[in-house]
Amino acid sequence: MSALFRKMGDQPWLFLAPALVIYCIFAIWPMIDVTMMSFQKWNGLDPERPFVGLSNYNYILRHDPVFWTAFGNTVLWTLLSLVFPPMIGLALAIGLNREIVGRATLRAIYYLPVIIAPIAVATMWRWMYDPFFGLFAQLLANAGLAQYTPDFLGDKDIALYSVFVAHVWQQVGFSMVLFLAGLQGVDKSLVEAAQLDGAGRWHLFKFVTLPALMPTLTIVLVLSLIHSLKAFDIVYGLTGGGPAESTQMLALWAFTQSMQVFDFGRGGAISVVLLIVTIAIVVPYMRWSQKREIQG
Repeated sequence: MSALFRKMGDQPWLFLAPALVIYCIFAIWPMIDVTMMSFQKWNGLDPERPFVGLSNYNYILRHDPVFWTAFGNTVLWTLLSLVFPPMIGLALAIGLNREIVGRATLRAIYYLPVIIAPIAVATMWRWMYDPFFGLFAQLLANAGLAQYTPDFLGDKDIALYSVFVAHVWQQVGFSMVLFLAGLQGVDKSLVEAAQLDGAGRWHLFKFVTLPALMPTLTIVLVLSLIHSLKAFDIVYGLTGGGPAESTQMLALWAFTQSMQVFDFGRGGAISVVLLIVTIAIVVPYMRWSQKREIQG
């Protein structure tokens, strides 16, 4: 038996094989299948999937009235996601990295929304946004401002931002935990030396804490970027892409084309475009971050 394990130890791919098989079945093959489907016409039921070339891409890029709206919303959502959840998460991490009463409890409270299913978060916030019986409506009514209660999810000018607030509430704890882990790697001797030199909180953060957090910041931004580009469940649960497609996202529109319109070819084409956009953004950023770390 020991000889067998020594022999397997010389071939590490044997240990990786089960995970690689599972990854290929549930990740690589679906991506390949969706890519092939984007060049076909299929309603999900017919045994035939005729090849149609680039007609699906031609339609979504030139004739689909919703695609570019969803694309713009996804870009805006992504930009906001790269700013607010990481920024708030960093502020919470710095505050909760200090010795304060109830620190562990506060960390758990801020992280709790992360483990709640997005559809449950959507249900909760849908109730809070209700213009008649919701939490915010009641607070405004108690303050004598009932007439100023906005229709958070029914007004196309603010619906996307209302959904994004719910997204921030759920995701900020994830960024906070990553930054808390990064703060544990800050060299305490550098912090003490900077304090002895008279550095204030801002200079201490700028010249000591922030440089030490750059690897963590890279991870947070990449994960936030990937998660925001595939935003689906919380938008689906709160608005379903409405009103008037004002909250429509690429991932949600791909789902709609495939599972509601039953045009899997066009849904696949939208998914492939989303994949290309993700790769085009994430890969250059990762390479730039690696080069910066090496040079630093």
